[in-house]
Amino acid sequence: MWNLKVTRITLALLAIVSACTAVTVTDVRLKSMSALAGGQMYEDISSGDGGLYAELLRNRAFQKVTPGTSAALVGWQAVNGATISVVAEGTPVSAALPNALRLTIPSGRTGAVGVANTGYFGIKVTGGATYTASFSYRFPTASSFSGSATVSLQSTSGQVFASANVPLAGSQTAWRRVSVQLRPTQSASSTNNLFVISLNGASAAGQTLSLAMLSLFPPTFKGRPNGMRVDLAEALQEMAPSFFRFPGGNNLEGQTVATRWQWNATVGPLADPAVWEIGATLTQSAGIGLMEYLEWCKDLNMIPIMGIWAGYALGGTSVPQNQLGPYIQQAADQINFVIGDPARSAAAALRASLGRTQPFDLKYVEVGNEDFFAASSYVYQWREFVTALQAQFPSIHFIATTNTFNPVLTPNPTEYDVHVYQTPTWFAQNSFFYDGFQRNGTKYFEGEYAAISTNPNDIFGPPSNGRLVYPTMQSAAGEAAFMTGLERNSDIVFAAAYAPLIGHATNNQWTPNLLAFDAGAVYKSTSFYVQKLFSLNRGEAYIPSTLPSRTGTLFWSVVRKNAGNQIITKISNTATSVASLTFVLPFANVASSGTAQVLTGGATTSNTPSNPNAVVPATSTIATGKTFNYNAPPVSVSVLTFAAS
Repeated sequence: MWNLKVTRITLALLAIVSACTAVTVTDVRLKSMSALAGGQMYEDISSGDGGLYAELLRNRAFQKVTPGTSAALVGWQAVNGATISVVAEGTPVSAALPNALRLTIPSGRTGAVGVANTGYFGIKVTGGATYTASFSYRFPTASSFSGSATVSLQSTSGQVFASANVPLAGSQTAWRRVSVQLRPTQSASSTNNLFVISLNGASAAGQTLSLAMLSLFPPTFKGRPNGMRVDLAEALQEMAPSFFRFPGGNNLEGQTVATRWQWNATVGPLADPAVWEIGATLTQSAGIGLMEYLEWCKDLNMIPIMGIWAGYALGGTSVPQNQLGPYIQQAADQINFVIGDPARSAAAALRASLGRTQPFDLKYVEVGNEDFFAASSYVYQWREFVTALQAQFPSIHFIATTNTFNPVLTPNPTEYDVHVYQTPTWFAQNSFFYDGFQRNGTKYFEGEYAAISTNPNDIFGPPSNGRLVYPTMQSAAGEAAFMTGLERNSDIVFAAAYAPLIGHATNNQWTPNLLAFDAGAVYKSTSFYVQKLFSLNRGEAYIPSTLPSRTGTLFWSVVRKNAGNQIITKISNTATSVASLTFVLPFANVASSGTAQVLTGGATTSNTPSNPNAVVPATSTIATGKTFNYNAPPVSVSVLTFAAS
């Protein structure tokens, strides 16, 4: 039997009258958050290549590999006895791509002989969809060969779903780019499929050719070339996010100064893709670059929060003060690419050459990422960057990334980015985190937060020591408790984002993630549904009420949505027993019924690939009135909505 805990919530008449009278106080509290309430923080540590970026071929450009090694062939395999290797090309396809795949067709083979890519742990083949395949090729030594390569999608057992022929000429010793479309006639029963380029073994015997910058794109979100994976993009769109923080954190900093994220290396032709290091062994390509980030913001109607590199690399290097000039200029160019006048800025002219003559919208620029790791050097880095950039871009808000007011920065930041990874209990116990902050004009961006472990003594440890693989109902309820505090303090907390955003279900560098995915599907976590519930149920005014207990297990916030005179109450019950609430309302007219959207489940229950819908929101009708009761289920997040005036 559930134990009942009774809580009485009173929306005091005096508070409502005060809210109506002092509109500038109450309305601003939530309008500030309503503009930038819930959004997305893109951390490209397990979500770009093979994830949100729709490219299907793994290791498509042979970057950051050692030619001649088996490791250089990750993602690739020989077909029917072909000889394949990665070589340092004497005549590379571009300066950014010094390596190529060398394919040799041996004598004595019949049938299709070539090379195959396994994709990012599989390739989804959908019947009726159009896939675009492309690659560059050349013959290192001219020959009299004349024939075709067959480009195909097929299962690992050899079933062909789609194919097309590409004419090849042995006299082609200069690089040539070719492209074909593949239209599968049926869907594959699994993702154990291959992308294959093959030649006829008998007619091509003895031939050698080089392949570079190979690519395979499925249909993309909104049909954008070089765009986003549809199911992941649609899941993110489902959250109705208000902002997008990019290019993330660690990948902005780079492991070294040389491997930092550089905006100018992410725009332009795909034949010149950049690659950067975001850890000692991890690399990511710039398939998604600055232009794609900005278009993504436009497609989802999100406000961009753009990061600039500020002089600190993850390996511990801080650029000395007297050497910051070139990096400040690079940051200025990055901002000009986004909002500059093409007639006055070369960077803006580059944007225009890519088809965007008008500036994008940009209000927020984040200076560095988690630079509390190098707080002493950040003092001068912040001063040099912001002083120079504010003079050029006076309308931009620059966000600091050290601990708040520690160290003291000049000029004084108008916004800080706060990050916290903790336990579900910590988040519940800190739902009043911002209530004590001074109202001195400074705003706060909760740029990264997530309940990632149940072990307060080893937050970043392995799953065997409490680290979560997937968000649980307990972690989601704890985050929701914290979020009620963010909403209550939305006069100073202007935005918040769970992080990281996306991670492969089994091949990732970080857990948990808001969305998990594999080659075939997307898995929406309990935390995803909490973010969605809060995002889709925003209001225009925060309504004061009796406050939750700081040390309790039941938390709430109340807002008004003008459309339909709706009162929306978000409730987090982190306890394992039912919590009974009584609402006493001061409104003259209150609807007799409303809706309850409820997410609830076992404390340790997660949505996983084997059980993706273990915990999903359910909507029901509830009785309401000037006084009504509501029973919040154990370990739950509820959103109650009813009309009142």
